[in-house]
Amino acid sequence: MSYLKFDRNLLINLEESLTREVLRTNRRGAYHCTTVVDCNTRRYHGLLVLPVPQLDGDRHVLLSSLDETVIQHGAGFSLGLHRYAGGTFSPNGHKYIREYTVETVPRTLYRVGGVVLSKEKIFSHADNRILIRYTLLEAHSETTLRFHPFLAFRSVQELTRVNGKASRSYTEIPNGIRVCMYPGYPELHMQFSKPPGFISEPYWYHNIEYPGEQEQGCPCREDLFVPGYFELPVRKGESVVFCAGDIPCKRLSELPGFFEDEVSERTPRSSFYNCLKNSVRQMLYSPKGDDLYMLAGYPQFRVRARDLFIAMPGAWLCTDEKGLFERLMQTAIPALQAFMRCGRTDPVIREIDDPDVLLWAVWCIQQYRQKAGPEETGERYGALVEEIVEYLVAQQHPNLKWTDSGLVYSDGRRKPVTWMNSTVDGRPVIPRSGYIVEFNALWYNALRFYGEMKHHAPVTATVDRIVRALEDSFPATFVNKYGYLFDYVDGPNPDWSVRPNMVIALACDHSPLTRAQKRAALDTVTRELLTPKGLRSLSPKSEGYRPCCSGPHCECDPACHQGAVWPWLTGPYLTAYLSLFGQSGVSLSERMMINLEEEISMHCIGTLSEIHDGNPPFAARGAFSFSMSIAAVLYVMDRLKSHGAEPLKA
Repeated sequence: MSYLKFDRNLLINLEESLTREVLRTNRRGAYHCTTVVDCNTRRYHGLLVLPVPQLDGDRHVLLSSLDETVIQHGAGFSLGLHRYAGGTFSPNGHKYIREYTVETVPRTLYRVGGVVLSKEKIFSHADNRILIRYTLLEAHSETTLRFHPFLAFRSVQELTRVNGKASRSYTEIPNGIRVCMYPGYPELHMQFSKPPGFISEPYWYHNIEYPGEQEQGCPCREDLFVPGYFELPVRKGESVVFCAGDIPCKRLSELPGFFEDEVSERTPRSSFYNCLKNSVRQMLYSPKGDDLYMLAGYPQFRVRARDLFIAMPGAWLCTDEKGLFERLMQTAIPALQAFMRCGRTDPVIREIDDPDVLLWAVWCIQQYRQKAGPEETGERYGALVEEIVEYLVAQQHPNLKWTDSGLVYSDGRRKPVTWMNSTVDGRPVIPRSGYIVEFNALWYNALRFYGEMKHHAPVTATVDRIVRALEDSFPATFVNKYGYLFDYVDGPNPDWSVRPNMVIALACDHSPLTRAQKRAALDTVTRELLTPKGLRSLSPKSEGYRPCCSGPHCECDPACHQGAVWPWLTGPYLTAYLSLFGQSGVSLSERMMINLEEEISMHCIGTLSEIHDGNPPFAARGAFSFSMSIAAVLYVMDRLKSHGAEPLKA
């Protein structure tokens, strides 16, 4: 039985099925994404979505969808589904779906009278190419399949309307056609593994509606162009493969074999662990050459420096992919060095100049040391750790300066400098500034780790002085009379809000806090911030708590750090919990893993989202696949192994 399987009762209930999405990607930044019933509900959805560097930095939807029709005895039964203005659905093809499974590849099973048709999708690893295999499992008479391609040729940030600039022309190519609606776009090649007939019947479909955009108060309707339709006969037991990509497929007879080869490279989504392992691999990004990056999430995020270093240990070291970790570091190191040596930011790894990025990079290497050992870590990354520490000690970072107390200071009043980076009208929603709790925890941890890396050679007197100062100043500055930690302290004005950033201080390998201080802070976090899906970004008892992250961006953006739940914080929270309570913390950790496993079949199938509402039922929001969320759970699973537990791992 499949781990991820959805039956007819759920699929025909559009209130349930339209909230469940499926994502497939390649390493070039292209993807396929839609709902389990193949009805697009966001402007980001599409059958083939890919970057078009010659136009801009956005991804673009070339092929929005492909509507199938089963024809028997001259009667057509359409399997497509679109929502039109006013909430009208047509042509209601979901009523023919009998089951949907997501194991090795997504598979939809249709029944139309005596016809049973299987549809399987796969996205090519190497090319911007979507493959769909149709297999006629049952049929009592001659059967023909008809396919209507819905074309968009627009950015994921935009919607398209009927216009006179769109080209209606097409060119016949082997077993298909190629089209290009606007100058500057790549050609879209649509081909089959056997020759189809193509009937030109150009038509614009008006007012297709995306409820996901409507909910956020964004434009939500567009017109899509259909140039005509393909038609081909299919026999019982026969499989036909459709291919759409930005380059033509030259060996069409080999498409079925190519489909099987792609399937064989996939890890079956047969457990929570395997789902997460697959999902994190979907974040790999290699636009050209040997450089390898890791995206922050889908559909809208690119490579972000902080997210990269936070996610890498859980994503790769905890899944026995040490080689991928090293390849990602090989790409990241020159970017870090260019910033430190020349002040140059990186065109791909964004936000590398944020003040805590270098500290997270050291933490990331520290996690590598736990897996690879001190000798290999020293050989590979010792020089980088030394350069980072010396750069920061020399006060060269433009927005991270240490003071006589040893604490580091950052100015975040006008521009957000931490991971809580939401803005309204260009200003930070939470102006975290001054002595920021996780910055200083990571700073102390980095200096102590640097001392371990030096082992035989003593650290400089300056480093030693800073460490000693921090051991007094950190608890004196951040531990308040109620036992938890101030989120930030800017001059005489500490922030009394109960926020989750203190758990990073509790989870670091090296901390200036006593066990009793850690325990008191963790008790506050558990009491006020813990939910089944992670930690709230603000306590319900604190001023400004906003638990709901739905609605227009002007309402959602302020809420995402004012009460929204962030699953990625499960990593440092449970790390601290297990460190403090040992074996007695295993049961709580396992319950948290079970709670998060529920999300695997709820939002984007097989992965974890960016945020959740702060109050029950903790609905998923934000990016529907988020690298830090996935990596945090993998990190906790790995930690649990040291306590003799392997939760939800096949």
